[in-house]
Amino acid sequence: MFTTHWSIDPDHSNIDFKIRHLLISHVSGSFKIFNGKMSTANDNFETAQINVYLDVYSFDTNNIERDEHIKSKEFLDADNFPEIKFESTSLKKIHGDDYKLTGNITIKGVTKEVELDAVFGGQAKDGFGKMKAGFEICGKLHRNDFGIQAEDVNESGSLVIGEEIKIHANIEFDKEED
Repeated sequence: MFTTHWSIDPDHSNIDFKIRHLLISHVSGSFKIFNGKMSTANDNFETAQINVYLDVYSFDTNNIERDEHIKSKEFLDADNFPEIKFESTSLKKIHGDDYKLTGNITIKGVTKEVELDAVFGGQAKDGFGKMKAGFEICGKLHRNDFGIQAEDVNESGSLVIGEEIKIHANIEFDKEED
């Protein structure tokens, strides 16, 4: 048995999130800078060990003032915690291409276990002959679990942001050459 190493192709991957605003709509955004690795026994993805690192400074909701506020101490505290880290503990096949991805995510120095839904998109060679593997990953986090306790209500008594953060990622891995 040999180990296969994979790295995230950032040009063909995205990591997005969504959170409710005033309980009437959602604010969406993404992390523009991230990297990660996956290792598997042979090419068996059920043996995968996946590590992903997000640059908190790359947080983008397409609104500079809001982004700077989210990076402040009140929310993600990027100056003290510049990275969000995910380390998998298992990737279990449920049925067909559906998997459960379990791991530990660390935000603001707080580590919690999370279970995510993953759909294996398959493998293919690109135009340069490089083997690729793709996954679509979805799940939810609760901001209060990580000490993101921004003011919950505004002056009029309306909830400003929701508790639940929805995550959606499309990750394309490049198989590394031996």
